[in-house]
Amino acid sequence: MAGTIKRVALANSARKLPKGAKLVGAADPKQEIEISVRLRARRSDDETVMELGAQLPRERQYLSRAEFAAQMGANPADVAKIDNFAHHHDLNVKSVHLASRTVKLTGTVKALSAAFGVKLNKVKHDGATYRMRKGSVQIPAELEGIVIGVHGLDNRPVARPHFRHKRIGRAAIARAAQNRSFSVEQIAQLYNFPDGETGAGQCIAIIELNDIDQKGKPTGAGYKTSDLKTFFKKAGIPMPHIAPASVDGGANKPGHSDADGEVVLDIEVAGAVAPGANIVVYFAPNTTNGFIDAVKAAVHDSARKPSVISISWGGPEDPQGSQQFVDGLNEAIRDAAAMGVTVCVASGDNGSADMGSDWDGKPHADFPASSPFALACGGTNLKAPNGQIQEVVWNGGPEDGAGGGGVSIVFAQPKYQAHAHVPKSPAHHSGRGVPDVAGDADPATGYQIFLNGVGTTIGGTSAVAPLMAGLIARINEATTKKFGKTVGFINPLIYAPNAKGAFRDITSGNNDITGQLHGMYKAGPGWDAASGLGVPNGTALQDLLAA
Repeated sequence: MAGTIKRVALANSARKLPKGAKLVGAADPKQEIEISVRLRARRSDDETVMELGAQLPRERQYLSRAEFAAQMGANPADVAKIDNFAHHHDLNVKSVHLASRTVKLTGTVKALSAAFGVKLNKVKHDGATYRMRKGSVQIPAELEGIVIGVHGLDNRPVARPHFRHKRIGRAAIARAAQNRSFSVEQIAQLYNFPDGETGAGQCIAIIELNDIDQKGKPTGAGYKTSDLKTFFKKAGIPMPHIAPASVDGGANKPGHSDADGEVVLDIEVAGAVAPGANIVVYFAPNTTNGFIDAVKAAVHDSARKPSVISISWGGPEDPQGSQQFVDGLNEAIRDAAAMGVTVCVASGDNGSADMGSDWDGKPHADFPASSPFALACGGTNLKAPNGQIQEVVWNGGPEDGAGGGGVSIVFAQPKYQAHAHVPKSPAHHSGRGVPDVAGDADPATGYQIFLNGVGTTIGGTSAVAPLMAGLIARINEATTKKFGKTVGFINPLIYAPNAKGAFRDITSGNNDITGQLHGMYKAGPGWDAASGLGVPNGTALQDLLAA
């Protein structure tokens, strides 16, 4: 029966092999793997979420997680069709989650390749071997419009962490001599974060991605509890409740990956700002499947109920990349907004190029920061001699990084940016401008953290996402006390004319990291693609959102 059904290409599922990839051979046909099948929503409307965001938080009617599942989850009748499909292709249905519209299937590489009309190969790229496919996924015609994504057949990495260690070397020492690092509490004070709240009663979700081996098992990235205990003890801050959560086999595995710096930075920054909040770290493999599933796990976690999510991972928008990955992750962030959850995302550490040695000579916005439902967090260089703030766009060149920012070639300009004077995208269209806000990110003026048994300084827009997440947790505590609601999706409110006092404008510098993009993009009065609306005045932002 499997060979006689009519098939169609799944929309937006086409993939290409990356530049420089080398085919090693066919993937092991007997290897058992797990994939996620994404299903259509009963109803979903970007416009409804945008309209919700334009209301003051006290006036909003969020969907509870149970209401979301009932109104916008998958239809059980659609799930039944996937059950039937799995039965006819020797696949197993591992789990069904109606709210996230996800069905997990397991089977051999051979069975899954036949079921979805793909050829899976071992491909070597950047010194590691992954399972990859090219071309489109094929599905039965009767599932067209029901299935909107198939993830996990391909397990190449899709994101990189956006953090930067402070460099050691003559040039770095000379540069550092003109700068100084800060404790998290000092930055919170300089940005006038509101006093009185600690994030009590709130849950901050932090998304982290594991390195994986050839079998897709997590091999690294994590935190050592001893480092966290030392950090909070030295800072004189009560250590928040911190718990790891496994998604798709992800795990807290410290000591095996450079990305440990990312994980520890995220936890220590968010925890120092909001020590009263619960922090849950969702670990998942660094794949399209893992990244989407991690965010969906946090969004739909009805036990811990995160009210803010911090994401410090991403990569340049790529028109040749996986559109179904972009659609799936954007959908997860939009779903968060519908339930009153704020999603803070780092905008990247490679300036307007948003790429390193593999740069293609063009400007790029970073995704998922470019999602119109994300609060995109850019970077600055911060000095405060004698308490006098001096702040410019972070741009240390290729060696020391620069704050990510630009204009999306994937997402149209949202209504809330209609009067922000966003320039045309590199594709000459009206696109979503990134970032929305900024904060200290230059490693030369970075954050004092504790990692692998020693104190160190780390920067990157990776620090700004958890900084903002901690601030939102504090504000959520205040608004929950005041009128019983979190602030959720705040972008439409912070771009409104009455929000100018909530941010201190950054008007100097650019994020042209290579110097080859004619200063793209420059800071100036108002919003710009180098520093967004500016850095937060935390107390004023709370007043705006708690009105």
